[in-house]
Amino acid sequence: QVQLVESGGGLVQPGGSLRLSCEVSGFTLDYYIIGWFRQAPGKEREGVSCISASDGSTYYADSVKGRFTISRDSAKNTVYLQMNSLKPEDTAVYYCAADGLFLAVQPMCEMTSAVGSWGQGTQVTVSS
Repeated sequence: QVQLVESGGGLVQPGGSLRLSCEVSGFTLDYYIIGWFRQAPGKEREGVSCISASDGSTYYADSVKGRFTISRDSAKNTVYLQMNSLKPEDTAVYYCAADGLFLAVQPMCEMTSAVGSWGQGTQVTVSS
């Protein structure tokens, strides 16, 4: 059974940093693409960043390039999202997701509705 558990969300001031963690179980991380998605109130869920656990290729949405970094630790079955220089518009529920059918990171980050497995989400609030 595929399970994804996010942690690390919270309240942070603009310009601050947070690191989200996604611990996965029930599947071998190396054969999947893992992504971070977010959904703000009244908006559609959007792809933030995705990583191929097998070759390390990454994709970032334009809105987070240069500020967010995705990484994975296969030994710990965990994927991280380091978020720096946070802005109020980054406020959202952040979800971790996994799929073994996508062949590349960008399609998975762009085709949110087609992604197979999701975590429960963690709230990130950027406010002074």
